[in-house]
Amino acid sequence: MQATGERMPALYLSHGAPPLADDELWPAELAAWSAALPRPTAILMVSAHWEEAPLALGSTTRVPLVYDFWGFPEHYYTVRYDAPGAPALADRVRRTLRGAGTPVQDIPDRGLDHGAYVPLVEMYPEADIPVLQISLPTLDPERLMETGRKLAPLRDEGVLIVGSGFFTHNLAALRHAGSGPPAWSAEFDAWGREALAAGDVDALLDFERKSPAGRLAHPRTEHFAPLFVTLGAAAGDLDRQRTAVEGFWMGLAKRSVQFG
Repeated sequence: MQATGERMPALYLSHGAPPLADDELWPAELAAWSAALPRPTAILMVSAHWEEAPLALGSTTRVPLVYDFWGFPEHYYTVRYDAPGAPALADRVRRTLRGAGTPVQDIPDRGLDHGAYVPLVEMYPEADIPVLQISLPTLDPERLMETGRKLAPLRDEGVLIVGSGFFTHNLAALRHAGSGPPAWSAEFDAWGREALAAGDVDALLDFERKSPAGRLAHPRTEHFAPLFVTLGAAAGDLDRQRTAVEGFWMGLAKRSVQFG
């Protein structure tokens, strides 16, 4: 892989369900975000929707997308994203992680899930950048940060590392009858904004105890977990961050951040 000569940032984004692509604001926000980034040589995606241990590498060839959702209108199941695979990046990830003592497996028929392709359709609609998706091997924040640290050198080779989750994720929000987001979603989002701005990684790692309504914001932590891969990959850039997307969709916080 050829380096761009420019270190890529590390991203955490809130990807939403497939209908978020029909939102009035979100697609344009993602498009503007990607337009302001250097062009990556490849994209490494870590999605909340793929948990597999040991850490798994997805397909490095074009295979069908994973439509990992149910009960939506038919047109959401006909979306295509035919980005090229990233075999060179897969080889670098294997060597990097195995060299650091981390077991790695290959699942060559595993396509991109909606946590990967839904935002990529908006950010890189030409589908002309190689993409590799890897699994969440654990939900333990410390271990995920360590994985991110091991992957951080890829940023110097032009790889855009993206953790894709949702800053708050409790589908009870969909039943919320108030005029604004549920209090627990707004409180957690405000706390998370301040913790990120302060670079308070210790608080973020212990978010279930240190945040307001942490267990309501994330009854299960898979949608917050990709943030820790991003934080690990941020490697020295925690003080160089910006919020690319904020606000709420169906009561859930869309907060998305860039480091570096």
